[in-house]
Amino acid sequence: MKIAWLSDIHGNARALKAVLNDIEKQQVNEINVLGDLVFRGPEPKNALETVRSLPAGVIQGNADLWVVRGIQNGEVPDKARPLMQQENEWTVERLTEDDLNYLERLPHSITKDVHHLKFHAFHAIPGDLFHPVKREDSTDEKRKFILEQADADVYIYGHVHTPYVETIDDKTLINTGSVGLPFDGDSRPSYVITDLSDGKLTTEIRRVDYDYNKVLLQYDANDYPNSEQMKSIISTGRIN
Repeated sequence: MKIAWLSDIHGNARALKAVLNDIEKQQVNEINVLGDLVFRGPEPKNALETVRSLPAGVIQGNADLWVVRGIQNGEVPDKARPLMQQENEWTVERLTEDDLNYLERLPHSITKDVHHLKFHAFHAIPGDLFHPVKREDSTDEKRKFILEQADADVYIYGHVHTPYVETIDDKTLINTGSVGLPFDGDSRPSYVITDLSDGKLTTEIRRVDYDYNKVLLQYDANDYPNSEQMKSIISTGRIN
């Protein structure tokens, strides 16, 4: 049983399609998408239509909630909020009411039993779309905010845009990284494949090549309100 797990597309339809092309070559049995589908990329509608066309499980991320109801006080730094609100409004203008209803109705988690293992997938932490648990955080923090919040053997999430795999207390903790907006210094999209084909769990973080220069041009061509910062993140794989 091979499952592809991807997250944090952020309206980067070109990166998404590159990942889906790679997934097709891996002959997976199932695809799951862990949220943040449209916000901050130059092609929110295209990205969302692609996700909705997939035979995939899809859950909501914090940026999907922002698109539905706006960015509230305290959810981002005060100095960043006005410009991010402009980005959010730009995104909403390119979506339909049906798109917004779809984003609003998305569930917050995916739980499944695969052979002898229980998988629990979510966007940030169980029960919260916003709290970041980073690769460099302590084992105690990961226990407190993830392992102690839900009973599972395998925990899979996105949100922090940095892929990693870690074993804690005989549990497997996986971050998919980001399809559309990596933050780990590698501009290539990332996703994860879990494989239980031989009865033992193996996990592979995959990076996919694509031409991000075309995405940079799209930001300008589509009059994106924060294009310079977003182009920098796309091209460097680092948030500034």
